[in-house]
Amino acid sequence: MAYLALEFLGTAGAFRTPRPGCRCELCCGARTHGIPWERTGPSLFVHGPDVLIDTPEESAMQVDRAGIQHIAAGLYSHWHPDHTAGRRMYETRNWDWRNLPPNHICTPIYVPPQVAADFEVRLGLAENFRYFEQVGLTQCHVMDAPIELGGWRITARQLADPSVYAFVFDELDFDELDFDELDGFGEGDAARRLLVAMDELVGWTPPDDLIGVDLAVLPTGIFEFNPFTGERRMPADHPVLRTEATFHQTLAMVDRLQPKQLIFTHIEEPEGNTPEDLTRLAHQLQAQRGWNVTFAHDTLMVKF
Repeated sequence: MAYLALEFLGTAGAFRTPRPGCRCELCCGARTHGIPWERTGPSLFVHGPDVLIDTPEESAMQVDRAGIQHIAAGLYSHWHPDHTAGRRMYETRNWDWRNLPPNHICTPIYVPPQVAADFEVRLGLAENFRYFEQVGLTQCHVMDAPIELGGWRITARQLADPSVYAFVFDELDFDELDFDELDGFGEGDAARRLLVAMDELVGWTPPDDLIGVDLAVLPTGIFEFNPFTGERRMPADHPVLRTEATFHQTLAMVDRLQPKQLIFTHIEEPEGNTPEDLTRLAHQLQAQRGWNVTFAHDTLMVKF
């Protein structure tokens, strides 16, 4: 059985917690208590295949905090700055300034086709990575086919917004395993499947082949209503509701997807949900819908 564990390096969205200058309860709590109140930008490390998904502004700090030594590949889900602005992590991590000739680390970077096209015209992303490649720090590849790392096949799957991709991890060579040596597994078991969607689910309908996935990592969506009282938090005509999936819309996607385990991430500061609120909400979803659901926090480690 191939090893895999998820380490949530950052679980905020476009707005980290605390937000600079903000004195709300959530931000003050984050300054006082740290994690799980404090949240940094969206990033996930998948141990086993050892892939880093997205690099927000705090990426260098996140990778260092986690003590990550080996990155087999970096993946990018889309071009948005909260997912790419910390790309210098590869520069500060990989550059050997002490030796001559230098002994740089060179990390393979995989970007799905539309993400590669967007990198050419957004935020100088392609130019920046070409510089990294020129000095030997990264090597970029268009991820137009699955890659295989650490016993897992990783496939980029385009979402309803064509600029955004999720990643599907499928366990390899399961049929060749010796089930007598596996604790808790028998010949009736199937290879495991993980779905990671970092952001931007608006308009998405989970496809048939992902229904019943073993573990799904999904963004929470926008809380336009208080999840406990139903009180409206945002004006109904707020423009963000036309471009972002709401929490209720995300719940409908989960109803169709029916994952065996669910982890919500990409939790925005303006929502105002405290760790206690999210724990209460997880218990409510478990009781009402029977879901095995968790709201992630920075540094959360989940073995799969």
